[in-house]
Amino acid sequence: MISKQKVQELVEERMAELANGLFIVDLTVSSGNVIHVELDKHEGGVTVEDCVSVSRNVEHNLDREQEDFELHVSSAGLDKPLRVHAQFVKNIGRTVKVVLTSGEKHEGVLTQVDQHAITLENSRMVKPEGDGPSSSKSKKKKELVVEQNTFPFTQIKETKIVISFK
Repeated sequence: MISKQKVQELVEERMAELANGLFIVDLTVSSGNVIHVELDKHEGGVTVEDCVSVSRNVEHNLDREQEDFELHVSSAGLDKPLRVHAQFVKNIGRTVKVVLTSGEKHEGVLTQVDQHAITLENSRMVKPEGDGPSSSKSKKKKELVVEQNTFPFTQIKETKIVISFK
């Protein structure tokens, strides 16, 4: 079986040569030598050329005569959950949906990420509370209320980017 460590070294070697902000999101090597490498970039998106370059470095440094393998190099899709810290950092400012291990769901703008937790911000319009229907406050316009919620990574089951076509 091909060593996951060897594949990781080859991928990291090419990423260092490219020096364009690529990082590994996922890397698996199955018992049948099917290698899957998922990449992302700190800024912008992963290009086809990035995938081809990484793929060629792995392919040219593994010997098919010694051990046959199947290689798949791709970008981490927008439809997939965020899985590594660098992805959370990259997506600060975007709207995400978080599913907690309790099953509770939250949606908001990702505003902060540290080693232990993420913070989401929600904005909504709320009518100010008054003393009753005759109160002068009941005629006031709605006010913008901003809430911030922090979720430890230990309580997060899944975080996905909300794709919007506005």
